Amino acid sequence: QVQLVESGGGLVQAGGSLRLSCAASGLTVSSHAMGWFRQAPGKEREFVGVFGASGSTVYADAVKGRFTISRDNAKNTVYLQMNSLKPEDTAVYYCAGRLGWGILTTRTAYSYWGQGTQVTVSS
Repeated sequence: QVQLVESGGGLVQAGGSLRLSCAASGLTVSSHAMGWFRQAPGKEREFVGVFGASGSTVYADAVKGRFTISRDNAKNTVYLQMNSLKPEDTAVYYCAGRLGWGILTTRTAYSYWGQGTQVTVSS
């Protein structure tokens, strides 16, 4: 059974940083595209970024240059480093996994999801 468990969320002031973790079990992160999505209140879940199985990364324009995804194969964990946080980054952040080499940005492409972790950025 696949489990993705996010952690690291919390409250931070604008301009601050947080690092989210996504620990995987029943799934090998090195053979999956591992994406991050977020959902703000009253809004649809949106793509943040993805770390492909090949090691390639793609980011949404809204976070490009501020967020970085990395992967630790030994720990079977993916990370989302978030710098220069803004109030509009406030959302529940979800980790997602998709088997294969493709790098896709649509949430329907992902089979596995974590439960989410709340990130709140105060102004």
